[in-house]
Amino acid sequence: MLEDFNTCTQSAEFEADVCIVGGGAAGVTLAAELIAAGREVLLLESGGLDYDPEIQDQMRGDSIGFPYYPLDNSRLRFFGGTTAIWGGRCAQLNAIDFERRPWVPHSGWPITKADLQPFYARAQRDLELDETEGEDELWERHGLRRPPWSAKVIGSAFWQFDTAADRFASRNPQRIKDSPLARILLHASVTDIRLNAQGTAVETLEFVNTRGGRGAARARHFVLAAGGIETPRLMLASSGVCRAGVGNRNDLVGRFFMEHPHARGARIDTRQVLRVLTALPRNYTRNGIRYAALGRPSEALQRREGLLNTSFTIAARQPPGKTMWASKKLFMALRHGLNPNKSNRALWHLYRSGINRARRYLDAPLASAMVKCNSHGLYTVMRAEQAPNRDSRVVLTGERDALGMPRVALDWRFSALDKHSVRGTMLALDAEMRRTGLGTVTLEPWLAEDGPEWLVDPLISNHPIGGYHHMGTTRMAASPRDGVVDADCRVHGIANLYVAGSSVFTTSGWANPTLTIVALAFRLAGHLAQRRQRPVAHLRLLPAAAAPVRPVAIPTGWPGEEPLNRPDVPARARDA
Repeated sequence: MLEDFNTCTQSAEFEADVCIVGGGAAGVTLAAELIAAGREVLLLESGGLDYDPEIQDQMRGDSIGFPYYPLDNSRLRFFGGTTAIWGGRCAQLNAIDFERRPWVPHSGWPITKADLQPFYARAQRDLELDETEGEDELWERHGLRRPPWSAKVIGSAFWQFDTAADRFASRNPQRIKDSPLARILLHASVTDIRLNAQGTAVETLEFVNTRGGRGAARARHFVLAAGGIETPRLMLASSGVCRAGVGNRNDLVGRFFMEHPHARGARIDTRQVLRVLTALPRNYTRNGIRYAALGRPSEALQRREGLLNTSFTIAARQPPGKTMWASKKLFMALRHGLNPNKSNRALWHLYRSGINRARRYLDAPLASAMVKCNSHGLYTVMRAEQAPNRDSRVVLTGERDALGMPRVALDWRFSALDKHSVRGTMLALDAEMRRTGLGTVTLEPWLAEDGPEWLVDPLISNHPIGGYHHMGTTRMAASPRDGVVDADCRVHGIANLYVAGSSVFTTSGWANPTLTIVALAFRLAGHLAQRRQRPVAHLRLLPAAAAPVRPVAIPTGWPGEEPLNRPDVPARARDA
């Protein structure tokens, strides 16, 4: 059942076996799986069914570290979450990403890739993707020519693309809406996690709406799935029993914020422009699924040179410092100037689907022609792994939003290892290009030892700063001295509180986080489904005299389209 809590102007209480905070990819996946296991679920979503500037303003905050996107543009507060404008890139983390790497401080998950592998397969099936690790094996399987460099030096991997737009707002939620075991409350903003007097368990979650209504949720288990900024914000703000915040006895909540920062890595000089451009194909299909390839330092190179698992693609780009083309300026102005409501997302859908069709046939030849006529050069586009950094963090400020919640500030910071990894990867690529006679690689000036810690180049990507990936702020670790949640995503020291989403990532790897978010949600659902279920009354509104919560319908599609066969629509916050 899907209901609008804004219709409640009094006080109400709700009860379920599992209460989930957040209706994005993690929350929706978790809810659907728990319902399939016979558990009663209450899902609390702060937003409505579409973009609302008043609600979105609650995401506003400050950036006090390395310059970042405006925080209210970096994630979305409505049902389906930021995946409503997601580019669909899906990839598994590599086995090395889960390992303790001596050259990467604070690395090492308490689980392995093998532990997550069955859930990766389940996530790929759920997203209608091929069940593959997406590594070197795909060159032969897809009948592609391998890159010219040695795989022992420069490895490769592949993205798959989920092409069902608003999957987590329309398609998957239908399973929840149709179930008598589920209740979804829209416009229900959680403001406090109420612990018992000992601080060892959650008793209730307090939530409000914008019209004076107040609610309380009781459950056997509680799961925070509100994202890498909002989840630590709520935990830090809930200081009634633990003054430092829920789960924050070791001052780790909000720390270790990671992104996938973007940068221009190097210029490639070659007489075989088309050969180099197609070494890592950017857009091709197999069995109806779209793929793109990327390069990364091989695991042997990472271990030998002490590098992060940083990725790159090769593309034609204007040289640094040039004036952005007028068409690109218009594109960027429309992308970032339009609110991501349903109508504007439909416009982006039309644009994006057309661009992808054109790129399938024209991308490499057009890029080659632009390089040969000297309007563009051949450059590496870096999508880097960022090392865990304790000083990179989300903190509360003295300002409060319309609901009385403290606003946040992001203090995003880099470490020397981030830049060293880009430099080492580009030097290895240069050696391979020279060895094979394909050309040379010239590192960008910022990679010099006396250069800046990182450099944002507006000409290198539609998302020049990073991928809008918020990771690590409630990191997973075996010990509470090293992380906020354990291997089961349970908050250390709190018996019934869990976290779902990329905030639990111990390290980020190169891969876009959504597939891992979904895989971890399936894993957490299995864990919770096996826990002893307490007897509870069927989901109900208490007391009976409270104002009713009005049911609402989930929209089934864009105007004039079939609901389940829509490519995704880019807007403000997604990785192109």
